[in-house]
Amino acid sequence: MNTRSPLPLIEPEPYGFLYLGFQADAQQKAPLYRQTPARRQAATRLIAAAEELAERPEVFSARVFRTHLVPPLAGEPRHDLAMLIRTTTVEDLAEVRTDEAVRALGGTELIAGSNAARIGDTEADEDAVFLFNHFTVAGDADPVEAWSTLTDWYTSTIGVDNSTALRPCDDGSRFPFVNYARLPSSPPGFLLNQLLRPSFHRIVRGTLKRHRMRALPGFYRMIH
Repeated sequence: MNTRSPLPLIEPEPYGFLYLGFQADAQQKAPLYRQTPARRQAATRLIAAAEELAERPEVFSARVFRTHLVPPLAGEPRHDLAMLIRTTTVEDLAEVRTDEAVRALGGTELIAGSNAARIGDTEADEDAVFLFNHFTVAGDADPVEAWSTLTDWYTSTIGVDNSTALRPCDDGSRFPFVNYARLPSSPPGFLLNQLLRPSFHRIVRGTLKRHRMRALPGFYRMIH
């Protein structure tokens, strides 16, 4: 029996967050993503754009990700690449979000908002696999509250030592909640470690069902 104490919440990051998805090639149905010439070319373009963005005073950082694996779930965002822009303050988000150079990249806005709550440092290991878990909410439940009730299980049972919970600043985002986290293992190992446990179905799935929420996870590699 795992008796390790759950990790505590720490101070949320003070930045604004703009999470964009990019379609570079024909939409893929297979879960494991191949690196096609179109995707490589788009990645090069996004890395160059991220480097330019990071030079601006209103931008704290700009990360680029390539899609690694996406489970075949209905409603799942299936973009080839992603960018996560941190603005220096939440107030700077509006300027960056509407900037011509950012719009010209052609990304789909998945969430624009702030860090509502946090556990650990998600980017402590940039070579890890990262999870962007996109949540839908059918009712009026607070997704951050639901997330907070599940943190003990994930930290003490699954070994997750970080989580960056993102909440949108308005209704313009595609998702009302996105959890950004670094995996403690490979995506298949991470998924199996949950699905094979009866407590996952009782605690995690039960909580999401009560809050009328769906989780749509995607797994990514940071390339910049």
